[in-house]
Amino acid sequence: QVQLVESGGGLVQAGGSLRLSCAASRRTASSYAMGWFRQAPGKERDFVAAISWNGGSTDYAVPVKGRFTISRDNAKNTVYLQMNGLTPEDTALYYCAAHIGLRSLSRGQAEYWGQGTQVTVSS
Repeated sequence: QVQLVESGGGLVQAGGSLRLSCAASRRTASSYAMGWFRQAPGKERDFVAAISWNGGSTDYAVPVKGRFTISRDNAKNTVYLQMNGLTPEDTALYYCAAHIGLRSLSRGQAEYWGQGTQVTVSS
């Protein structure tokens, strides 16, 4: 069992930046692809970004490409999402997720989910 705990959400003005963190409970999480999803009120949960177990491959959703950067530090069992150029459309509950395969994660399949951290962008 892998537990994921997100942090770093908050309220930011449009054009601002935030960095989300996701801490995994077990070192074995370093063998998993990790990713971020988001869910806005009244909408489905959408894929945002994912990174392979060794950080060698990444994948991004079109709306965030060029603005968000996913990274990981396996020594700290932590994955990050650096978000720049935020817009009100980025307002959502952001979830961390893990799957053994990067491609599966990019398709929305996860073996483990965190509880989410709220990101609110004001105009």
